[in-house]
Amino acid sequence: MPDAAPARRRGPLDFIEWVGNKLPDPAFIFVFGAVLVMALSAVGHFAGWSVQPKMLRPVVETVLDDAGNPVLDAESGLPVTRPLLDEQSRPVLELVDDLSRNDGRPFRTRNLLSADGLYYAISSMVDNFVNFPPLGVVLVGMLGIGLAERAGFIGAALKAMMVVVPKQLLTPTMIFLGIMSSLGTDAGYVVLPPVAAALYKSVGRSPLAGIAAVFAGVSAGFNANLLVTSLDPLLAGFSTAGAQVIDPGYNVAPTCNWWFMIASTIVITGVGWITSDFLVEPRYAGKAAAEGGPSPVTAEDAAAQRLRSEEIRGLFWAFGVLGAATLLFVCFKLIPGWPFDDARGRMGVIPGLSRAGDHFDRWVEAIVPLLFILFLLPGIVYGVAVKTVRNSTDAARLMVESMAGMAPIIVLAFFAAQFIEYFKYSNLDKMLAYTGGEFLAGANLSPSVLMVAFVLLTAVFNLFVGSMSAKYAMFAPIFVPMFMIIGISPELTQAAYRIGDSTTNIITPLNAYLVIILVVMQKYAPKAGMGSLISMMLPYTITFTIVWLAMLLLWMGAGFSLGPGGPLVYEAGH
Repeated sequence: MPDAAPARRRGPLDFIEWVGNKLPDPAFIFVFGAVLVMALSAVGHFAGWSVQPKMLRPVVETVLDDAGNPVLDAESGLPVTRPLLDEQSRPVLELVDDLSRNDGRPFRTRNLLSADGLYYAISSMVDNFVNFPPLGVVLVGMLGIGLAERAGFIGAALKAMMVVVPKQLLTPTMIFLGIMSSLGTDAGYVVLPPVAAALYKSVGRSPLAGIAAVFAGVSAGFNANLLVTSLDPLLAGFSTAGAQVIDPGYNVAPTCNWWFMIASTIVITGVGWITSDFLVEPRYAGKAAAEGGPSPVTAEDAAAQRLRSEEIRGLFWAFGVLGAATLLFVCFKLIPGWPFDDARGRMGVIPGLSRAGDHFDRWVEAIVPLLFILFLLPGIVYGVAVKTVRNSTDAARLMVESMAGMAPIIVLAFFAAQFIEYFKYSNLDKMLAYTGGEFLAGANLSPSVLMVAFVLLTAVFNLFVGSMSAKYAMFAPIFVPMFMIIGISPELTQAAYRIGDSTTNIITPLNAYLVIILVVMQKYAPKAGMGSLISMMLPYTITFTIVWLAMLLLWMGAGFSLGPGGPLVYEAGH
């Protein structure tokens, strides 16, 4: 019987897992990645690699009078110009150097093996680590979450959840919660995977299947939601800047993709459910518990799933405190002059988000401390009620224990931060993006094929440039005006970008939160490595990409609006 497990490893996903797990420890994968980037930066420097940022600009012609002479402007005395139009009365565009980026100079490879490069690599290590975005999110969030877990509040809440949610709907519930978690930016990465794993394990299912389902929702479904989130005004700003290249009066509304994203939430939840039930979870059904397979639910486990009277009392008080704290924070947002009221004049520090009228700024910036408080307070109240927290010493001890469990993430974060920052410093990320953008810009394709190609290009570059805003800042000035000239609206380009930006998040090592998911996996499957994680998530990338693309093409064919102020077609002058 012990030899049966290797014999089952015959499928392509098992092969990917086997190969991936032959790689070194994830921390050292990032070490080798950093070394590779340094070597490539040196090769590129001495080979003279460079990429000039490009943008599309209207071709202009001089206005002539009846005699064929240039018409002069009365004030400046210069010839009057106007956009050159094609046979369909649309502006003719040309691809020119974008002088607004990088001071108009080409991006060149910066050599990390030079004296200055090595100085940067060494001197920036501490800043790279301290400023690594997931680090603060995880550590601050886990102070509250860890106390709530160790005090027993999260476990009791999970039992209560199982009473409300039928076992058959556990998977779609997890995926849906993952998708909706983008309301709190990256908080879903921290909160939901351990919760999903514990829920699945408690009902005799593979905890890794629970992690996969919720991670697919959080990360691969990142750009979908039932509500307008802080992502929408951020993307709309970039789209507006790109659209105004050929139509200076054009503005993209933050709500322009709302209907499409609502439909995407429903569709992606369903596709994720099918992918989980038919492709992902069956792989783990026959595995041992030490490999992430299900553990039999014993009579003792069943008894442990029932809420005791003291747990019910603790949940009553804990949820009362949670509700009161939530209501207070809602008042912070809605009541003029209170802490989260954006009208007080301080904008949230969110890259690319600086226009008047943006909202969610203050509460989005405060979401991680809010999570800390919203888990800490009910965790303490629950612990006091069930006597797992008797004094401040107990509360501090539980937080210390939760931080001790974060040690693997801290180690991984240090090396991941160096790799990502070295990649940025070398300029290789920007050069890859602009090279791919210029290639696609020069292709003569139909609108449907262009949208498919654009989604796939975005998905591929998402493997190398993880930041959603950084990629769109590069892509929007090229693709938005290019697609407008053949009648594709900026709103449609933005929707296509959101698809490509989401679906490969779950398989790229440049997703800084991937290491967090791996640590949660290793709690249930100690030998799991990066290969295990990628092979587990790859089916979601494939199915989400295919179905989401098909949905976009059907939406285009049906002629539905993408949302309020979200046309499919661009018409000059409208």
